[in-house]
Amino acid sequence: MAHTAVIDIGKTNAKVALVDMDSLAEISVARRPNTVLAGPPYPHYDIDGLWTFIVDALKSLQADHGIDAITVTTHGASAVLLDASGDLAAPVLDYEHDGPDSLAADYDAVRPVFAETGSPRLPMGLNLGAQLFWQFHTWPEMKARTARILTYPQYWTYRLCGVAVNEVTSLGCHTDLWHPNARRFSSLVEREGWTDLMAPPARATDRLGTILPDIAAYAGLAPETPIYCGIHDSNASLYAHLAERAAPFAVVSTGTWVISMAIGGDSGHLDPARDTLVNVNALGDPVPSARFMGGREFERLIGASYQPATDTEIDRVLDDSVMLFPAVETQSGPFQGWTFSWSCDENQMAPGERHATVSFYLALMTATGLAITGATGPVLVEGPFAANAAYCAMLASATGRPVHAVSGTGTSGGAALLTGRHVHEKAKETGRRYLPETDMTDYAERWKAAVNAEA
Repeated sequence: MAHTAVIDIGKTNAKVALVDMDSLAEISVARRPNTVLAGPPYPHYDIDGLWTFIVDALKSLQADHGIDAITVTTHGASAVLLDASGDLAAPVLDYEHDGPDSLAADYDAVRPVFAETGSPRLPMGLNLGAQLFWQFHTWPEMKARTARILTYPQYWTYRLCGVAVNEVTSLGCHTDLWHPNARRFSSLVEREGWTDLMAPPARATDRLGTILPDIAAYAGLAPETPIYCGIHDSNASLYAHLAERAAPFAVVSTGTWVISMAIGGDSGHLDPARDTLVNVNALGDPVPSARFMGGREFERLIGASYQPATDTEIDRVLDDSVMLFPAVETQSGPFQGWTFSWSCDENQMAPGERHATVSFYLALMTATGLAITGATGPVLVEGPFAANAAYCAMLASATGRPVHAVSGTGTSGGAALLTGRHVHEKAKETGRRYLPETDMTDYAERWKAAVNAEA
């Protein structure tokens, strides 16, 4: 397969990317906003608009380059309700709507415990089980119309090939609907009478079928164009590493959220109060994970325009033990409710010293999450923080393990690999490797001791 089309629906924007399977680069991309319609009966995604955009993009990509396979990746916390005819039984709820909070107490009385699902209790519709509970209890006729429940990526593959399935990376994304260790639906599904409504689980790599004839005719696609099951977006970039590395190792995905995923980690000691959860990877395995809003903290403290710290400024911060203590964003991460503080007068710091201190803080917060998840082995850093040498060096020293700054294949490239291709050598873009340094290790130990003293 030379070219795979990846339908990639994020929370803010949607795109259809054509991925070259040798380089895993996007050679052509169509984009549009992921519009939320106001209602009724509640804020919901513009499914009709997205579908028109998808098939038109496939038509254009086929005409310009040719498409050999199609797969899908989307954001989590969403499901689609189908009626007996295969049409929408209800609009697809925007997970940022606070409607489910109105039945929070009732839902809390029936949701499974964290030890079963690895799913922390989250607000609004971030727990997919809370969405379904609210919809079905608020509109009983909606449940009566529902014949099938599909995870969001698999709704789009259903539209493409007519095969209805669910998939574990979306089921395992803080939904309350999946039992990761038992690899089956959770007790909530049975308790609420949803078992017969859930489409059967499939693997992200499964070839579900071929493109439906009417879509093939419209887009000019070959009738035998295969459709692959698809995957939750945070697992798409992880998939390339799963295909090429043996456990144990950890992947730190950085952006607004810093999400640490411990492949081969320990999910038995996770604490939901410290913003940990069990994700499920494309192979169906539970992945102990931790998160905090590191990108937002960096933006708040440093801003978009900055100069990286020089070696001299880094040495000064280390020698003087200039430190930032948690937590800058108080409603997420391992130190929720804590108030951040500096070890010195922040107004007297040079910009480079501030950059170094904040970078060290973010690395130490990341190391805390990795420790909670029981991560071992090398640490792979993807996203913006991979270019931050102070962050990566401190992370190596705080964990005592090598850190690799990795450019990664991206969401679309990772999803394209579901078609069965191995990662081509040209797509393995690994940057600098960092090892523990004595002065940084000493700094990390002093920071940990100070934080532990406040706990």
